[in-house]
Amino acid sequence: MNTFYITTPIYYVNGEPHAGHAYTTIVSDVLARYHRIKGDQVFFLTGVDEHGANVHKVAENAGLAPQAYCDKMTPIFTELWERLNISHDIFLRTTSDMHKRGAKKFLTALYDSGDVYKAPYEGYYCRPCERFVPEKELTDEKICPIHKLPLEWIEEENYFFRLSKYQDRLLAHIHENPLFIYPESRRNELLSVLDSGLEDISISRSSVSWGISLPFDPEHIVYVWIEALMNYMTALGYETDNERYHTFWPANVHMMAKDITRFHALIWPAMLMAIDLPLPKQIVAHGWLTKDGEALSKTRGIVIDMDTDIETYGLDAFRYYLLREFSFGNDGDYRPTRLHERYNADLANDLGNLLNRVLGLLNKNFDGIPAPTTPGEFDDEVKEMAQTTVDKLDEHINAFAFDSALETIWEFVRRVNRYVQQTEVWTLAKPETKPRMGTILYNSLEALRFVSVLISPFIPDTAEKIQKQIGLAEFDTVADWGRLPVDLKVSKGEPIFPRVDLKKEKAPQPKASKPKQKSKETNLISFADFQKLDLRIGNIISAEPIEGADRLLKLQVDLGTEKRQVVAGIAEHYKPDVLIGKQVIVVVNLEPATIRNVESHGMILAASGDSVVLATPETEVPLGTQVK
Repeated sequence: MNTFYITTPIYYVNGEPHAGHAYTTIVSDVLARYHRIKGDQVFFLTGVDEHGANVHKVAENAGLAPQAYCDKMTPIFTELWERLNISHDIFLRTTSDMHKRGAKKFLTALYDSGDVYKAPYEGYYCRPCERFVPEKELTDEKICPIHKLPLEWIEEENYFFRLSKYQDRLLAHIHENPLFIYPESRRNELLSVLDSGLEDISISRSSVSWGISLPFDPEHIVYVWIEALMNYMTALGYETDNERYHTFWPANVHMMAKDITRFHALIWPAMLMAIDLPLPKQIVAHGWLTKDGEALSKTRGIVIDMDTDIETYGLDAFRYYLLREFSFGNDGDYRPTRLHERYNADLANDLGNLLNRVLGLLNKNFDGIPAPTTPGEFDDEVKEMAQTTVDKLDEHINAFAFDSALETIWEFVRRVNRYVQQTEVWTLAKPETKPRMGTILYNSLEALRFVSVLISPFIPDTAEKIQKQIGLAEFDTVADWGRLPVDLKVSKGEPIFPRVDLKKEKAPQPKASKPKQKSKETNLISFADFQKLDLRIGNIISAEPIEGADRLLKLQVDLGTEKRQVVAGIAEHYKPDVLIGKQVIVVVNLEPATIRNVESHGMILAASGDSVVLATPETEVPLGTQVK
């Protein structure tokens, strides 16, 4: 079985996720879903970058400790990914113990390579970028080329990595592997950087306190960008050299926006070369989004209102528009008017009306899906185009041409619409022509099943709705002609893309405030009763779902002197992989209980409101420590 490892960048938590983050993650989701339907073994990583001076500063401004701030921000990302129907296999947090241990292992290996040294550093630094700007990139005004803000002059003693040593090896690798950096415009840009010469880079900060300390010098914190790159390996279990790491490394695709390719295509491969590890197969960068021709800007009010557009048109329409409208690799201009046009033309008319029309004719004239007993004109043309569409789709996906991929599928959708028109199937309900009518309707439904398979990576909810309306109980992911069973009872449901009339949109209603809960004297307990609780610090070492229980997870918790099995109702808010390595507070003297035939010997503490957030210590604490 082939493997496919796809990663997004881990997103910085100094602000809420925006449409640019959504685009990167949706594109990665398409690739993960596509390789799953091809039968590949897939691992899809996303997550958040929680360290660095920016996070520390924003947390301080909010009156929160950095960890508390990160714990507040992370659910905003996970909830958005859930809303966007992202099928990631792990959501990594750089504050997790798994990442910290893996990063320290990597840093130790890098230091042992002999390519790390300590020296004074002075230079211009961009705080929003959290990067030092090389001399050759400086303008006379000394402003950041990305954020257009004045740069800070910083002098401190840092550890450096001998990036310059790997200039020739990087050049050779890029020339020998033309697809290593994609698209070609990014490749040429980075070749130009290499041709002008590489300088050694700082990998630590002595003036920053929020981050991972260097294992060989605890007085220094690893530079956040260096640490962030390591997540692609720590998420696989690099720290323990486990089976998952050996199965999936090196990554097939590191997906990102174009502004961070230099870190990924030059610095990251050089560090891997230094410790003799395989390089990722492809560094893939997309362009930036604009809005109605203007650069996005919160201060100027130029933003992409994802919530409103998803509420108006549905999630799949939003995903479809992002993937269909923009040419991957180039900047893309987000225009709500074009979203509306795409919705009506491509989704509601071409696909939605085709499904409604065919199911309506079938329900009117047959009890179930008829057998294709009477071939005729145009049948073979539709079947042949179904197969060529599959072949073309594979070519487009491999080239990251998502707009062309969807256009190829829609050419087939439009061909099936013409097939219905050309055969005038609605005129064939007479007894002598009804077998031919049944064959045409079978072919049309089989074509729709084909379409549902091909669109499932892009708009998965729509794909499932189509197959359910056709009558399939389980989603069929195989695009081979003739798999649609006969005699299935179809169930023409609601239109998959109902008409949207923007003139009738209702103004958003203010949310009713929740009544304040009055404290009740009867809920008070004595201090003596509280002292009966035995609360201990534990570390989650494994987590897995409980069959038939959507809300429950079975956890194994290490309490230092013993290990406990605990059932926790947090499955709707935490994926199992995210929990591993997390320190939690456990009620250890709770009477054992059996929940869904699984024994639970304790309880995990969490805050419960609109979402569930685990109660965790602010810093790492020895296991078994009592909480008072």
